[in-house]
Order: sequence, then structure tokens, then C-alpha cells
Amino acid sequence: MSNPSDLPNPSQAQVLIAIADFATIFHSPDGETAYASMEINGHQETWPARSKGFRDWLVRRFFELQKKPPASQALTDALASIEARARFGHASRDVSIRVAGTTDAIYLDLANPKWEVVEVTGEGWRVTSDPPVTFRRAKGMAPLPHPVPGGNLSDLRSFLNLGTEADWILLAAWLVAAVRPTGPYPVLVLHGEQGSAKSTAARVVRALLDPNLAPLRAQPRDERDVMIAAKNAWVLSFDNLSHLPTWLSDALARLATGGGYATRELYSDTDEVIIDVQRPVILNGIEEIVTRADLLDRALILELPAIDEDRRQPEKNFWGEFESARPRLLGALLDAVSTALQGHREVALERLPRLADFAVWATAAELAFGCVPGDFMAAYTGNRKAATALALEACPIVPPLRDLLLGAGLWSGTATELLTTLNATTTEETRRLKAWPKTPNALAGILRRLAPSLRGMGLEVSFDRGGHAGTRRIVLTLKGAGR
Repeated sequence: MSNPSDLPNPSQAQVLIAIADFATIFHSPDGETAYASMEINGHQETWPARSKGFRDWLVRRFFELQKKPPASQALTDALASIEARARFGHASRDVSIRVAGTTDAIYLDLANPKWEVVEVTGEGWRVTSDPPVTFRRAKGMAPLPHPVPGGNLSDLRSFLNLGTEADWILLAAWLVAAVRPTGPYPVLVLHGEQGSAKSTAARVVRALLDPNLAPLRAQPRDERDVMIAAKNAWVLSFDNLSHLPTWLSDALARLATGGGYATRELYSDTDEVIIDVQRPVILNGIEEIVTRADLLDRALILELPAIDEDRRQPEKNFWGEFESARPRLLGALLDAVSTALQGHREVALERLPRLADFAVWATAAELAFGCVPGDFMAAYTGNRKAATALALEACPIVPPLRDLLLGAGLWSGTATELLTTLNATTTEETRRLKAWPKTPNALAGILRRLAPSLRGMGLEVSFDRGGHAGTRRIVLTLKGAGR
């Protein structure tokens, strides 16, 4: 490590590069981003090499030595050299946003000026400034309060307009799962009429986990926007949705359980940037916004009731009370996460549902929700059955499909033959619906997505190749038909 004052007649760029030797320089595992971690006011901060945070640190240290700021060209040259050293000459390190984990601990970044982090283990939690993991700060991140021990997570219910006990259990389970460093994460969907405090509930939940200067967002324009948002925040919350286009439903399903997104780095070149993340997601809307089976299979759907006029209160009072309670609520949430960490390896469910890791984790924490053993799985099973019913109700091919199989119980043929048959037995009004398949391939795709839900109502869907030409055929079987 060189001392800038020891350099003979150094240029400004050389002085800046020597200052950078007092930081730890490294790159992300994909080799795309250079970082610098340095001590500032007694704590460690980590910034991308191209960020304002690192640039300000360099300029401040330069000014302390030279009593003047560096020239812009010298700063540009130094940053280019530092970035090259980080990307090509140093080790890699994982860098997380808000939540990270090791083998036996979870870390939650408080995102405060002291860069403090909460360490959660199976024995409890503590605030530390020296975690074994590395966090970065994205634009818009807001700090969490210092957690206070002794709180009760059930106190959160007074800030949420929930309809049933099962809804509370599922929301609490979502919160505890959202502090896990890896998914899968169920998508929290809040339905309700205008004035049922859907947006308020989303704000409250996010403020307890991942507060942001823009806590709720409008529907994104494209998948690129979704993935960039996911790269720069831990929780994504989309507000006041009226409809989920197919591309957005698919993107959110991938965010819940994992899946990469690739795009060109610049529209003028062929290099790709790959974003592969899992994130907790909150959606809210008046209408039933999630209707595609694959996303419904990953969703917790809560129906918020109407609020009586005598229960309403001024926003200033509401948020003042919540801010006062937030440190205790955060402490109680961390207690629940600690409970899950302590007991999740001992959980043995009779049957593993979709999002099995989430179910195991939530079961391990259910005592911290104020539940008795088995309450979570009962609530989750009921919610999944309701989601299955919604998926079938939202698809216009289901009634004629069931009618086709009633009595005979079996149908076999190509997708073209099936579409022709269904078209002949439905009204023109139904066939004009946007959700009605217009091509055999579209019909086959719908059947594949709905297969788990259809199985729940006793209708089995399978695909095979038959005949001399090996034509792909669809086989439909209705259990109990004709009996």
C-alpha cells in the first residue's frame, strides 16, 4: 500500500490511485461491477467504483492532502484505473442489498448513516457494524429504525385492515419469509374495494422490511424495468393495478421462484447483461389482478374488507402511531425470524406443497405469530384452494371442457381437434373473449398451465404421441364421470 506523500512529483491521478490503496478493491462474482470498501468514521462502507459515494470519498481524501480538489480529467483517469484493478486484478465478493445470509445467520441492513446491520441467529439477534457479509446501498433506500426487543408481532394487526385470522397468519408468514436471503418467495396480493386500505397495508409491510423513498410503484412498462427495480431494491410493491399483462405475470412468477433475464447492454451492441434475482413482491388492486395459473400458484391472496366510517382516522395520526411502534414491531419480526432459524430443520410436513421451502420456514415460525402448530398449513392450504378455484373461474375454456367430458369421462385427440370441438360448443360471445385460445398452440399452452388446477377438480391432462406419424395428442380424463 503506497502513501501518496511518498510519491516523487506525483500527478493528481497517481495521488488518487494511491489513496484508493487504503480501500479494499474487489469485483462482483459476475465480474461486471467493481467495488471499493473503505473505513469512514469508524465503520465500513461499500460503494461501486463508479458511484458518487466512492468518488466523494476519493475527492475528500485528496482535498485533505492537497488542499484543493482534483481536476476532472485526473479523477476520470484514476477511476478508470481503479475499476480495471478491481475487475481484473482482485478477488470477487458477493454484494447484497438489504438482506444477506451465511450458513447459520441472516443479516438485515438498517441502511443508516453508521452502516449498521442486524445479525439474526437461532439464539436471537443483535445490531453490529462489522458483519461478515457486504451490503451496497441503492438510490432511494431508506433506513430502518433500531429494533427494540420485547415487542409482539401481533401488534402489527392494529395497522392492517385484514378480514380473517387466516389472512393474518399468511401475512405474518410472508413477512418472515421475506427476511430469508433466498427464495422462493410467495407473491403477496391484496384485493379489496376502494377505500379498504390496500395501499396503506402495502406501505406498512414494506416499511417494516425495506423502506424506500418511493415505496409503491405504478405498473412497469416492460420486463427490463421490473428486473432493474429488482436489482436495486429488496421488496417490490406495485400499486393500484387493474390488469396484469401476460409478460408481467410471467416476470413476477420468475421473480418469486428465480429466473434470469438477459438484455443487451446497449441498444447499439450485442453484449448481454444478465439479471438473476429472487425478490418478495407485493401487488394490490381492486379487481382480481392475478388470474394466470402459474402466478396464482405462487401467490397469497388476501381480500381486505371495507372500512366503516367510524374506524377511519387522519393519516398523520396513523403514521405517527406506526412510526412509534415500528422499532418494537421490527424487533418482534426479528424474533420470529430467529424462531424460524432455530426450528426450520426440525419441521416435517406430511405433504410438501408448492413453495415447499416457504411452507417449512413459516411453519417453524408460526408460534411467533401467536398461532398453534398446524395453523399456518391450514391457512395456506385454504388459500391455495381458493387460488385454484380462481384460476379455473378465470379461464373460459374450463366449463365447456368439463361439459365435454361429463358422461364419457375420456377424450383424446389433437389440439386442433379439441379447439374445433370447443369452438362448436360455445357461444360467439365467449369465443371473442381475449382469454379464449385462438390457435391450437395457445390451447395446448393453457392446458399445460392449468394442469395442476384441473387435477384438483378431477380432470387429468396428459400429452403423448400416437399414430404412425407420431402426432402429439391430448388425453383428457374426468375421474368419476358417468358413475
